[in-house]
Amino acid sequence: MEIKKERSLVIIKPDGVQRTLIGEIIHRYERTGLKLVAMKMVVPSAEQVERHYTEVNPQWKENVGKKAIEGYKSKGMTPPSEDPIEIGNAVVDRLKKYMTSGPVVAMCFEGAHAVELIRKITGGTEPRTSDVGTIRGDYVLDSYQMADTDDRAIRNLIHASGDTEEAEKEINLWFDKDEVINYRLVQEQMLYDVNLDGILE
Repeated sequence: MEIKKERSLVIIKPDGVQRTLIGEIIHRYERTGLKLVAMKMVVPSAEQVERHYTEVNPQWKENVGKKAIEGYKSKGMTPPSEDPIEIGNAVVDRLKKYMTSGPVVAMCFEGAHAVELIRKITGGTEPRTSDVGTIRGDYVLDSYQMADTDDRAIRNLIHASGDTEEAEKEINLWFDKDEVINYRLVQEQMLYDVNLDGILE
């Protein structure tokens, strides 16, 4: 039963809200069979954004800094620093400016393989290289190159939890326990009932 109750956090970022893609994004996840169990619109504080990226995963700054350094070098460019933490701090500062620029929609989805399916539907972090058919691949033209040139965070519409442990921490950061609703959908019988009992009268 646990696998059927897996949960993931999804945040529609300010660019997704401003481009009126809220309904389309929710539709993409729901039509897979995932169930929306919590949702709210908020303007996050800089502190909440910092906690989201650094408290949930203490290694996040270092990891993102290392990836950025590798990315610069793979393109034959000199990174602005060889210190991954310094680069990670700069990324967090950009994200704080981006994520606090307007309202976001925070959501919790539930269902079998929720984290993996949501990440597959969402697409890769860089929209330019995301596959056609993913949300980012279909609706965004931004790239790391443009974001770096403009000294800003990449505008990729959505945050999606990276794994189940991260998802649990993120959901607890964005929602109180009583804001996540336990309920049944009729479609869950088609998705999870072993014998499909009760369809025919």
